[in-house]
Amino acid sequence: MAALAIRRLPPAGPAPPVPASPRYPVKRLQLTLSDVKLWASAFGGEIKSIAAKYSGSQLLQKKYKEYEKDVAIEEIDGLQLVKKLPKIMEEMFHKKSEAVRRLVEAAEDAYLKHEFDADLQYEYFNAVLINERDEEGNYLELGKEFILVPNDHFNNLPVNISLSDVQVPTNMYNKDPAIVNGVYWSESLNKVFVDNFDRDPSLIWQYFGSAKGFFRQYPGIKWEPDENGVIAFDCRNRKWYIQAATSPKDVVILVDVSGSMKGLRLTIAKQTVSSILDTLGDDDFFNIIAYNEELHYVEPCLNGTLVQADRTNKEHFREHLDKLFAKGIGMLDIALNEAFNMLNEFNHTGQGSICSQAIMLITDGAVDTYDTIFAKYNWPDRKVRIFTYLIGREAAFADNLKWMACANKGFFTQISTLADVQENVMEYLHVLSRPKVIDQEHDVVWTEAYIDSTLADDQGLVLMTTVAMPVFSKQNETRSKGILLGVVGTDVPVKELLKAIPKYKATAWSV
Repeated sequence: MAALAIRRLPPAGPAPPVPASPRYPVKRLQLTLSDVKLWASAFGGEIKSIAAKYSGSQLLQKKYKEYEKDVAIEEIDGLQLVKKLPKIMEEMFHKKSEAVRRLVEAAEDAYLKHEFDADLQYEYFNAVLINERDEEGNYLELGKEFILVPNDHFNNLPVNISLSDVQVPTNMYNKDPAIVNGVYWSESLNKVFVDNFDRDPSLIWQYFGSAKGFFRQYPGIKWEPDENGVIAFDCRNRKWYIQAATSPKDVVILVDVSGSMKGLRLTIAKQTVSSILDTLGDDDFFNIIAYNEELHYVEPCLNGTLVQADRTNKEHFREHLDKLFAKGIGMLDIALNEAFNMLNEFNHTGQGSICSQAIMLITDGAVDTYDTIFAKYNWPDRKVRIFTYLIGREAAFADNLKWMACANKGFFTQISTLADVQENVMEYLHVLSRPKVIDQEHDVVWTEAYIDSTLADDQGLVLMTTVAMPVFSKQNETRSKGILLGVVGTDVPVKELLKAIPKYKATAWSV
């Protein structure tokens, strides 16, 4: 069908005469509005005919007519829908929380009945060693046969839904008496794991992260080390553990960079700072100050304030640690004054955690106790805890550092090698958890959503959240000391929460 273009010419006076040809006489074409409407109608009809022919719309209409009697339009009360949704979500949250609470009760009861045995020999299922054999075909120690079957609910991963197994960090001895005793009494959680899964088949991973470092996981699964034969995972560094074990905190880290800290000591000090950062979560705030005769903020742009301990900020500070070098004389009094002033001013602004406050001191010694500074800023309330880390094998100034920590409700530890860093840093978490333990505050914690690669499906990585709760000692002789046994938790995929939201939309709203 040809298209006809009509162009309106501007008025420019009478048109010039068209020369006539006796052979081809000229006829003037005149179009009216009705002619254009007629063409448009014809064009539209042609398009409709073609669309009906090739789209199958008439067939669809026929099918709809066949099922019309069986289909009804239901009007949804929007207000009732809004009221119903919170109840559905509340029931789901309650179900997950109750599963965790049952694990807490079972763990505390098991520990209450257990007596520590330094000579205890116990063969448990080590998640790294299970089903491993030596050259002669015999199962390795702690690596007995452990039946693993692919399971649809766990993305077809080979798991054991009857038993849990135990992961121990590579830098820890898997037959250490503290580990063996903890694994032994926590074996009683197997029954609760299975029972929880029977009650709520939507549950996925359930686990107990011990304050001693081991990680009991249900269902049992085999862990594979990296190319260097190392498994760096430590449950005590995970967000769910940190948030459940401690309250939000504001932390100032002081690092001695005087001349005596050269070489290995400075390397250990940097690793200690990095390990402390690992224990901080999104609810915490921090800053790092290096000191000798002067103060050197690791990030000069953040002078005099604290920043949120999210992943981006922590990695940024780690990169700046490499710029530290040792020289000069350490003036700890200047650093302590700066740290106390910063915490005091930050607290008064209403920012930060508005909860616990701490100063982490990393040094190879202190020539004084600096009691006048503590008397000025921290006594008698002692709102700021002091944690001291003595770097190196020498203990000449250990007494002063011990006194500072004890006088300010903190903790002292000595770190001689890089291998000592991780375990010694973790000790401060036990101290900060004491108020919760003594008061038996079993707060349920829901973490922020995070990406999990374990159960990645066809649609990619899975968005996950974790519900966790601390486990305390109920033994009379330890209750006053506030001993944290660990944290239990279970993962909840965000898509599981979304299932509670109706897939339809309200067709009418009544308010």
